This record gives sequence, C-alpha cells and structure tokens, in this order.
Amino acid sequence: MTTQSTPSSTSDTPARVTAANPAEGKARGRFSRLPQLAGRSFIPLGLFARLPLAMLTMGTLTLVTSVSGSVAAGGTAAGAVGIGSALGAPLLGSLADRRGQRPVLLLAAALNTLAVLALVLAANASAAAEGFPLAVLAVAFAAGATSPQVGPLARVRWMSLTASADATAPRPDPARDLDTALSYESTADEVTFVLGPALVGILASLVAPWLPLALAAAMTITLVPAFAVHPTHRAVPAARRYRRGQRHAETGRGAAKLPWVVALPVFAMVCMGTFFGSTQTALSAFSAGLAGTEIAGLLYAVMGLSSAAAALSVAYWPRRAGLVLRWVLCAVLMAGLAVLLLVPSSLSMMAAVLLLLGLPVGPVMVTVFAVGGRVAPAGMLGTVMTALASGIVAGTALGSSVGGQLAQLHGHGAAFLVPVGAALALALLGAAAAVVLRRKA
Repeated sequence: MTTQSTPSSTSDTPARVTAANPAEGKARGRFSRLPQLAGRSFIPLGLFARLPLAMLTMGTLTLVTSVSGSVAAGGTAAGAVGIGSALGAPLLGSLADRRGQRPVLLLAAALNTLAVLALVLAANASAAAEGFPLAVLAVAFAAGATSPQVGPLARVRWMSLTASADATAPRPDPARDLDTALSYESTADEVTFVLGPALVGILASLVAPWLPLALAAAMTITLVPAFAVHPTHRAVPAARRYRRGQRHAETGRGAAKLPWVVALPVFAMVCMGTFFGSTQTALSAFSAGLAGTEIAGLLYAVMGLSSAAAALSVAYWPRRAGLVLRWVLCAVLMAGLAVLLLVPSSLSMMAAVLLLLGLPVGPVMVTVFAVGGRVAPAGMLGTVMTALASGIVAGTALGSSVGGQLAQLHGHGAAFLVPVGAALALALLGAAAAVVLRRKA
C-alpha cells in the first residue's frame, strides 16, 4: 500500500500523516487528526447519512400509535422494524465484506426508500381498516431489513484507515487514533439519535405523523449514495481481494480462531438496544397522560445529549484500566441511574433524570464497539460491526415490544423496569467478557 502525503486543509481525499511531522496532529488535538485520515467531507456526510435510520424506529412508533390509538400496536410495528434490521444488517455487512461497500450501500438506499414510503402508505391506509393489518408489519419489517448500515460501515472505514496509517508511518500513539475515531462515531450515533427523535417529535406534533418517515426516505435516497461513493470506501478492500495474512491492526491475534467470542459484545448490544427500546416505549406511555405521545421523542433526545457528550470524552480517558473494566463500571452506573426513571411525575423531572442517565450510555457504546473490533476475525469487520449494530436494533425491537405490553397492561412504571434489567444484564456480560478474554490472552 503506497503512502499518501498529508492533505491540505481543503482536501477530501483520505490521507495519512507522514513521519516527517509526527507531532503536528498531536499539537492540534486528537480529533483534528480525523479529517487528515478520512478527508473533511467524510465526517458531516457520515453523520447525516445515518440520520434516517435514527428516525425510523421512533417514526414508526409515533405514526402507528397515532393512527391506531394503541401504544402496543406502535411498539409492535417498531419491533418489526427492529427485527428486520437485526436480520438484514449482518447480511448487508457480509455482502459489503465480500463485494465492497459501495454497491451494497447503493442498492440498500434504493430499496429502503421504497420500503419506508410503502410503510407510510400502509399505516395511513390501516386507519380505516378494522384491526391491525399485517401489511403494516410486513412493510415495517422490510424497511428495517433494507436500512443502510452507515454507522457500522463508517467504523470499518476508520479501522482500515487507522490501521493503514499505522503501517506506513510511526506515530506517537497509533491506537489512540482508533479510540478517537470510535469515540467520534459513538458521538455521531448519539447526535443522530438525538436529532432523529427530536425531528420526529417536532414534525409529528406540528405537521403530521407521517412526515418524519417521508423525510427519512428523502434523506436516504440522497445522502446514503453520497456516502457510498466517498473515496474512503477504497480503504476497505472486498474480502475476495485480501492477500494471505492481511488483517486489520485492531483485530485480536486469536480472533480468527475464536469467532464465538464476538457473541459477547453482540449480546451486550442486544441489552443496550433493549434499554433503548423499552425506554422509548415507556416514555411514550409516560408522556401520553401529560402532553401526548409525540413529546416522547423530545424527552428521549435529552438522554442522547448527555450520552453524546460523554462518548466524545472517552478519547481523553486513561487507557490503563482497560476496555472491559470501563464496560462493567459504566453498565453498573447505568443500572443504578435507570432506577431513577421510576421517580418522576412531571416532564421536567423526567428530563432531568434522562440527562443524568445518558452519562454512562455513550462510554458503554464506545467500549463495546472497540471490543468487537478487537475480536473480529480478519476480513469480517463489516460483518461484525453490522452484527453489533443489529444487536442494538434487535434489542430495541425486544424492548419496544415488552415495554409496550407492560405499559399497556400495568402502566409506564412497569415498563421502566425493563431498562433497569437490561443495564444489569449488560454489566454481567461485561464481567463475562473480562473472564473469557483474560483466559484467552
């Protein structure tokens, strides 16, 4: 692989910092190195191209709840989106590993746009039908299954870019570049999952419940293709072009022999998604008696604000303690703070609790993705990253469904017990990961 020169401040071409000036990036700050690696346009493009996916679950929940008058129906439809994404994401990731990211993302963008528009039409048509049409669940599943996996595939590009840069030029702390990139990516996820529900809440309450999904479809067909053809896609060769022995620097030495170890971070992401989905649905039930279900997206966005800030800070955390200890401690804190969800009786009190609860969420996301990258088999980063993302969405489906049923039968207080249990399970998985990885070290 040939060494590229350091880009100018206006370059959008992925590049590496040369050995001639190794201290320049450090002096300018850790996050200033990211545009040097990927090009300046990659960061905003990768940020907004994932926004439609952030709007899909909450948009489906809001639209179906609005037209059916049932939180349980909305949670079931949102769950269908999650199940579709959970099954479709690893398939898209595997295809991207084998065929390259560009053609897979272009195809997914076209199919997803059609599926989301069909979901809007089916949901509105169901308002005049008796019962809850299965067609709504079918198109919700299709919308989830075809969702372009921008966030996971962006992480794969960062992993390849930082590994390639490390191979061509000595730097003060090459692993820190990857930590910084993953911190940014988790922050980008959180920012979009703040903006996504916020847009859903604002547009659904001020205009119409169908508008957020229509906007998501429009953004998918424009932004995802732009991300697909960005020059950074060349940094990730298709698996069929891998040379013998070629692998990413962040992949653990024993990963190829122990692919089952990937199950630990994947199950952790299922717990994370269960936390998210049950919290969203419980907030819908909580806000229904106060200001309407549409305000739930705005409440949920409050947690994303603190989560995004905390995720961004991880790049500056000491690395001596290790990833797994960070995972366990943050998950335990999540569980303790989640208990506070049972306390509020007003929107302002709930907003304060959610702001506090978000603090450990972002760091857990950064950490579990980093662990997943380390244990991923060579040539399968796309598969593993999308499996982690699909774990989140599958958990969101589970949390939405269980939380919706509990809220319908026993009220929002019962639904808020689900995120507490999910956070505890996340901590237990972190402890299991500590034992397994120590034995295999």
